[in-house]
Amino acid sequence: MILIVLAASAAVYSWKLFGYLIPQTWISAGFRLFADRVTTVLLAALVGVQGFTAAGEYSLDAKAVGLGVAALLLALRVPYILVIIAAALTAAAIRAALGF
Repeated sequence: MILIVLAASAAVYSWKLFGYLIPQTWISAGFRLFADRVTTVLLAALVGVQGFTAAGEYSLDAKAVGLGVAALLLALRVPYILVIIAAALTAAAIRAALGF
């Protein structure tokens, strides 16, 4: 397992390094747009999976409420560190109140 993680880390690092070494003229506007969209979609998928599932099943718990608080504060343009703190405190308070 450790070898797989190390190999995956090396692969990801090599792609990042290639990004700095490849001249901008070689990268088309379509590819750049595709890369931007893929990044956004993968981040949204990660938030969806981590925020609304537990043990492989859908669940609405304190994580979902914390994500809601974070989304609201981000829409209000609150500084990012305060968004994280508020979301964590909200999730913790709900877990403490409901006895999770």
